[in-house]
Amino acid sequence: MRVTSSMYYNSLYATNNLKLNNELFDVNKQIASGLKIQYAKDDVRAFTETMRLDNELVTITQVKKSTQSGYKISNQTDIVLNEFETSLDRMKTLLLNAANGTHSSESLDAIAGELRGLEKHFKNLANTSINGQFLFSGSAINTRPIDEKGVYQGNDEKMESFLGSNVAQKYNLTGAELFLGENRFARRSVTTNVIQENLSEKFPGFSVANIENGSVKTITKEDTIRDLMGDTDGIVDTTTPKHHFYIRGVRSDGSAFTKQIDMKDDDKIDYLLTEIGKAYGNTANLKLVNVGLNSNGQITIEDKIPGSSKLDFHMVGAVDFDQSDGSDEADINDAVYGVNAGQISNLDGGETNFFEIINPTTPPANDLYVKEFTKSPYASSTPDISNIDGLLYDRTNFTKDGSGLTSNVPQVLKAYNTSTLPYVELQKNAFATPATKLSDVADAQKEVLPSTIPKTYTLDGTAFKLVGSTISGVSMDVDINLNSTANGGSTFTDNTTGQSYNIFDMTSTPRAAVDADDMTYQQLMDVINMAITGTYPATNTETDYDKAVANSKVVGDTFLTYDGKIKFDDAISPDTKAVLSLYDSNSGDFSVTSAPVVMSFNANNALTVVDPKTDFFKNLDEAITAVEDYKFHPDSSSGTQRNIGIENALAVIDKLQSHLSRNHSVVGAQSNTLSTSLERTSLLEVSTMTLRSEVIDTDLAEASLRLSQLSLNYQAMLSTVGKISQLSLVNYL
Repeated sequence: MRVTSSMYYNSLYATNNLKLNNELFDVNKQIASGLKIQYAKDDVRAFTETMRLDNELVTITQVKKSTQSGYKISNQTDIVLNEFETSLDRMKTLLLNAANGTHSSESLDAIAGELRGLEKHFKNLANTSINGQFLFSGSAINTRPIDEKGVYQGNDEKMESFLGSNVAQKYNLTGAELFLGENRFARRSVTTNVIQENLSEKFPGFSVANIENGSVKTITKEDTIRDLMGDTDGIVDTTTPKHHFYIRGVRSDGSAFTKQIDMKDDDKIDYLLTEIGKAYGNTANLKLVNVGLNSNGQITIEDKIPGSSKLDFHMVGAVDFDQSDGSDEADINDAVYGVNAGQISNLDGGETNFFEIINPTTPPANDLYVKEFTKSPYASSTPDISNIDGLLYDRTNFTKDGSGLTSNVPQVLKAYNTSTLPYVELQKNAFATPATKLSDVADAQKEVLPSTIPKTYTLDGTAFKLVGSTISGVSMDVDINLNSTANGGSTFTDNTTGQSYNIFDMTSTPRAAVDADDMTYQQLMDVINMAITGTYPATNTETDYDKAVANSKVVGDTFLTYDGKIKFDDAISPDTKAVLSLYDSNSGDFSVTSAPVVMSFNANNALTVVDPKTDFFKNLDEAITAVEDYKFHPDSSSGTQRNIGIENALAVIDKLQSHLSRNHSVVGAQSNTLSTSLERTSLLEVSTMTLRSEVIDTDLAEASLRLSQLSLNYQAMLSTVGKISQLSLVNYL
């Protein structure tokens, strides 16, 4: 075959021109875009790798933003907590200053004024926000966490930053943790609030004639029961246990108890304290509580088991100084009381002022002396107990505040298992909710016979008394009877009319009276609300029951507060006429055969000094009130009756500091974790971007060199083709 010039031209130019133009186009495109490839078809492997790295960069960028956002919140929380701790230190300094006993009332007022200023500062710190989002409201970031009364308004929901696949880090500290949190290492401590004086020292010879020679001294452990309870003659009776002490309490495990302790004149106070300890379960080899006296002769009880908020105490003492008639009226189980034997109300006619015992102003003399150890500003709620409020443990009225009535005993949850004990505490201090069953909170439950393991406990047969006045001021007397379904279910009775009503189960089909062990706090509160508003069902049917519940809520509302206490709010009057007392029907029964008291809702109990549960602003207010009342120790005779005093307030502040420090440590750890994650994410971002650049980005130096080479090749090709074209034309001519 003849090789023509045309064939040579096409072979040299056409093929190479197309190839070089494509290569020049590609390298120019790389230089212009900065990318090695534009489409997946250019390089499938590089394109796939780039897409994978792009996805990683998107994830890393989101993680970085989330971490940065969380770190800002956590870091700001850290800063605010620093100010909290500084302010608490200042508050403690002021309280220590106030406690030294050298200040005038004006000076204490000035200290109290600065303390109130710090309290306001704490509330401002608690309501710190960033960009309109509150730090301590949980997930309710648009809700101001602390209101004017110091009540927490947020929730306990945590917020998290995502640090990677299935990896999250909490970055907020909720107000529920900071202001209402719990220290499971704290030991609950309570104290009585009536100062106990040595009557032998105050009234020498227990004679009015020697009063001017007396001196005021508080009781100590080494004093005798006669020094505490007094006498009416000069004879120390070493044989007759005529002094009787009646204790109601709750152990740290939540079990309620009653105990009568009988003592002689010459028994030491220390022996009484030992017997009180035994009532809580103390043995020679094991102490569950520490029982002691403070400098005011007041009984203090400290739980040895940390983390429990259940320990409680109440005691009243009595002595009959005239037993010549063969009766001991101080012993409430004495035969003189007949069918009422065992009832604490038998002491109601006693005299609480010992001076009246030895120098009666209203003869004939009352020889029954009753000594109170705890006092509360709660009036009696029953006709048969009206004179001595110190006798009452839980047959007391809810505290009134304008339109509201509030109990003072939080309803604390406990859990049950199959052990030989009636319960174990899985959630020691969780507060009840409306859906909580009463059986999950009850202090003691009677065992179903015959006994088996696991034991079965029930509220079947339990009865509560609901007494007081309605919102209209009309007397209210209601019995709430908890019965098993087999016994007809739970009911309540209006004793004024004698009408009984079922407490209907809200879930069963068909509707029936609820079983005692399934009754919830909401159902109990529905009954309270109907009774206190005077809104009863028209008939004993579920339809009328539901209507009565709904109608009662139009004029009043009964609910559980944030700290597990029952509260009623009058929707009609800002100054309610309602009076409310709710207690176990067995309350006050110290008879040998008495049934257990399963629940308490309101109590004239010992004052709480330290508790695992924290109520930050309530604790601050108590501490400041102690200074405002010039109260160094608990003292029911002046100021706020149930205030713990400045010295105990210092212990409370110490506990708050410890609680705050632990939360601060948690926040610090969160910040460190977020900071480390942020650094790691930034490095990972740089590393991934570098790797992506290596895969997809153009090396401009290399591309420029390649462009120069291709340009030279192209010019060379054109030069060669031109020479060939010129030779062919000469030959042609």
